[in-house]
Amino acid sequence: MILKVRNQIMKNKIKLPKKEQTLYWLKNIILLALPFIVMDVVLRVLGHKINYFRREMIAANILFNIIWILLIVLIALSLKRRAAKIFYTICFIIFFLVFLTNCIYYSLTGFFFSFHLILMASEGSDYILDTILNTSPIIYLICAVIIGYVVYLIIHFPKREKYNWKMSIGVIAGFLLLHIITPFLMGSANDSLAWDNWRNPRNVYNNFNDSNKCMKICGLYEYTARDLYVTFLKPSEKENPEDIKYLNEVYSQHTTHSKNDYTGIFEGKNIIFLQLEGADSWLLDKDTMPNLYKLKEESISFDNHYSYYNGGGSTFNSELAVNTGLITPVSYVRNAYSFSSNSFKYSLANIMKEKGYQVNAFHMNTGEYYSRRINYLNWGYDNYYSLLDENSYDDLSYELDRELVLNKSFYDKLFKSDGLFMHYIITYTPHTPFSADSSLGKLITSEKYPDGNVPELSEEDCARLYAGETDYFIQLLMEALKDNGHYDDTVIVAYADHYLYTLNDKTILDKYKETDNNLINHTPFFIWSSDLKEKVGSSSVHIDKVNSQIDILPTVLNMFGIEYINENYIGSDIFDKSYTGFAFFSDYSWYDGNVYVENGEIIGGGKMNEEQLNEKNSFINSLIRKNDLTLKYDYFRRMDN
Repeated sequence: MILKVRNQIMKNKIKLPKKEQTLYWLKNIILLALPFIVMDVVLRVLGHKINYFRREMIAANILFNIIWILLIVLIALSLKRRAAKIFYTICFIIFFLVFLTNCIYYSLTGFFFSFHLILMASEGSDYILDTILNTSPIIYLICAVIIGYVVYLIIHFPKREKYNWKMSIGVIAGFLLLHIITPFLMGSANDSLAWDNWRNPRNVYNNFNDSNKCMKICGLYEYTARDLYVTFLKPSEKENPEDIKYLNEVYSQHTTHSKNDYTGIFEGKNIIFLQLEGADSWLLDKDTMPNLYKLKEESISFDNHYSYYNGGGSTFNSELAVNTGLITPVSYVRNAYSFSSNSFKYSLANIMKEKGYQVNAFHMNTGEYYSRRINYLNWGYDNYYSLLDENSYDDLSYELDRELVLNKSFYDKLFKSDGLFMHYIITYTPHTPFSADSSLGKLITSEKYPDGNVPELSEEDCARLYAGETDYFIQLLMEALKDNGHYDDTVIVAYADHYLYTLNDKTILDKYKETDNNLINHTPFFIWSSDLKEKVGSSSVHIDKVNSQIDILPTVLNMFGIEYINENYIGSDIFDKSYTGFAFFSDYSWYDGNVYVENGEIIGGGKMNEEQLNEKNSFINSLIRKNDLTLKYDYFRRMDN
């Protein structure tokens, strides 16, 4: 009866008093707005642990949501019924898909989705289905309720015989005006030279470089629109003379790295870099990975090491950091592998080639994956070798790390080299989905349980099984080095690409790690050589200084006796007596072993006076600025010109 009356009102067959008409319209607006409100609220609840809040963003946050939702609802109510239903349905489908994508992606990575990640679609396709299946059922229940409600709304959509074009124009004009005004409610952007420009809401909004902060500032609808604009439509920025002046000043210092006790201890040796997929610190124990554990215990172990993880393409982010000494930009949005045309004259490969090394990279996946072949050749590697590109496999056995050694073609390339070599090996097996029912899981469990009687295995059990495959690769690698006479003349640099964020059950991480902040990025990093005791007086050295992946390259160069200019990297030689130790992360937070800082403020650890805190904040900001602008302007190529 109520619906019948409502439709008659919309047809102007029943006239209500003005006050009741107003109430009636408000009810319709609320009913149609409700699913859009719910989607935004759910995302906010999902990201409630994101440590970012500024009073300046409150009004803008509320207004952005109001104007976007009213734009959709009021235009729909101004159209004839058929057109209104189509318009409302299209708007809902678009934002619902964005909403669901954000829920799934945030559940996996702890970051909200950004459209620039579409460029990595192929890289994520291998595990997207598993991620969808393992997203919390509560999310899908909410989605089902929202869909059911919207279907009901569309079926019983208010009838209108005439198109109210004046209302549409008024709504659009009001939206445009308020959309122009709203960013000013955040205040003004501060000076780009200021150390804390990244926590100013207006700066965050303008740069749109941090998905989590941006979502908290904008809400779902402005975030989506702004993300589309920044990713696909924003005009290329003109060169800023202040940026170039800054870089010129930074690189003009040209200070030569000082020698220390570890300078040149491995000079003249071969070197193998092992980038260990998902080899999180809690997996590296003597039960799960006995061979790697033994290797670590007979190494220089950097016990306070942190990976650089930013939620998208994290494996390749690590490769960029270790190979070039630079990281994926923090202050603006670009994928790590999008800098394939940049000059990296001071990269690991280029420097080692100058010293007479053959430099080759090895991985299972194709050269197109993360555009690795293009990037590795650009970094100076002689070759990027892919198991899939060079060999045909009938099953997923190519995903087993053992194949890096057991494959005859790879074996010869790795161990039959003449002269000095540097190999960069990227493992793969400890990769989601961690399930005994997955294709890879069945392959691994069939070997461990040949009778077919596979017990019920948890996700943690499977993660440890997968890590065991990497450990078997380590065994084969060390045996092959001995068999080919390279055991005593080869140094191994081993590190994890990132913590095991791909676990669906995040409570596993809670058992073993600090998970409330970026210290979750703690991962293994160690350097092994058979003659370590002879070189440094002990077969087991533990370094407590905080460090990160940006420090690996300069540290290794020093240990191989290779002189370099400090300013060419944003990291430092960990053994440098002036290096106090720190790690920073993609949200400008940092840790120095004493204090953990987020949003410029100490939230954990010991004490630091305000002057010291501001000085360190400023220093971290300057490193990020140097890194980001170097990549943005391809400054090393500019230096040559």
